[in-house]
Amino acid sequence: MDSNIVVLKFGGSSVADNLKLNVVAKKIIDFYKKNLKVVVVVSAQGKTTDCLIKEAKELANLPNDREMDVLLSTGEQVSMSKLAILLNRLGYEAVSLTGMQAGIKTNDLNQNAKIENIYTTRIEEELEKGKIVIVAGFQGYNEKGDITTLGRGGSDTTAVALAAVLNAKHCYIFSDVDGVYTTDPNKITTAKKLETLSYEEMLEIANEGAKVLHNRCIEIGEKYNVPIVTKSTFNNKQGTILQNEEQSANEVKNEIKTYNKQDKIEDARVKSIVKNDDIIYINMKYDTYSPEMFYKIYATLVKNQIGANHLQNNSTHHTDISFTCPASALNKFQNLLEKDFKSFDTTYTNISRIAIIGHGIRNDDTILEKVLNIIELNQLEIYHLEVNESKIAMLFTTKVSNTILEQLHKELVED
Repeated sequence: MDSNIVVLKFGGSSVADNLKLNVVAKKIIDFYKKNLKVVVVVSAQGKTTDCLIKEAKELANLPNDREMDVLLSTGEQVSMSKLAILLNRLGYEAVSLTGMQAGIKTNDLNQNAKIENIYTTRIEEELEKGKIVIVAGFQGYNEKGDITTLGRGGSDTTAVALAAVLNAKHCYIFSDVDGVYTTDPNKITTAKKLETLSYEEMLEIANEGAKVLHNRCIEIGEKYNVPIVTKSTFNNKQGTILQNEEQSANEVKNEIKTYNKQDKIEDARVKSIVKNDDIIYINMKYDTYSPEMFYKIYATLVKNQIGANHLQNNSTHHTDISFTCPASALNKFQNLLEKDFKSFDTTYTNISRIAIIGHGIRNDDTILEKVLNIIELNQLEIYHLEVNESKIAMLFTTKVSNTILEQLHKELVED
């Protein structure tokens, strides 16, 4: 491992305006002054991506995916060039690189491309010259030389992938929050910051819709054992460290962890509770049924990247298919209704999903008992219940209030 390289990623809220860019520049300079080779990954400024999507949809209800990648990639390019201009003015040589210039090769899937390889020659050459390298996150290029994007939150994936191929000492993910919390601190004021999390636990949190880290960046981090630290751009508080199960926070800090008689050797503990309200429950009905029809519907959903989950057929006599999808995919699904599913009687409603996450919680029946007691007391109906080694997840038939989240947090975390 080249202990002289660090990768720093700054999110959209961190680079939102020129004032904040100055704060980011100071953070970068602090690392550079420690004789480190610094690679920076940036997101688009503020709500730029949302604005670009809105403007595109004013031109076409369902814009062409290739052209959307071309359009959306411009946001990160504005951020990287502005930051490079600022650093150079402050006396620190910096160079900005697009995804293509940085050698980030992806597959051909527009809007949600996967990184296949990163050719780091250009980055390494610039680092050897003593420059700070600023890379546009969220983007790459495919075999045809076309611009591709990695999906929302993809700048995290860019940063961790770069840290992996460059054998970086650390990958720091800077945002407007100073770590990962036991639940959303904007919803529950008693939420506590977590000092450490395993990759597995963090992946569960991300997959459940918590907007902390892109789930794909965690998978890369675990695969290549990249030390990931989430911190705030706007303070110097300790962040949250992502690590392997067998590691401890003290080992990450090169200290020795000794056994404490007060510790439980096997301890099932809830680490985080995530409530996701951006889920749509869809039901499709038709007079007749055949297995071929079921497969065709599912294939159409997959082909159009609807992100269908919990798909099931509720009858063998007629078609009665239900599934869930992200609220962000509703527009695409509505277009399918007009094009491919005109003859179906279709309804959809907004629902909630709550996930209780912590390694080993399946082995402690009292956790599930407490969860179900709270659900019963509030007379809530569960559509789907999932229990595995590190997660209890409930999908409800309606959208539930944050009061439920507060009750679960108080019973499972605060106690």
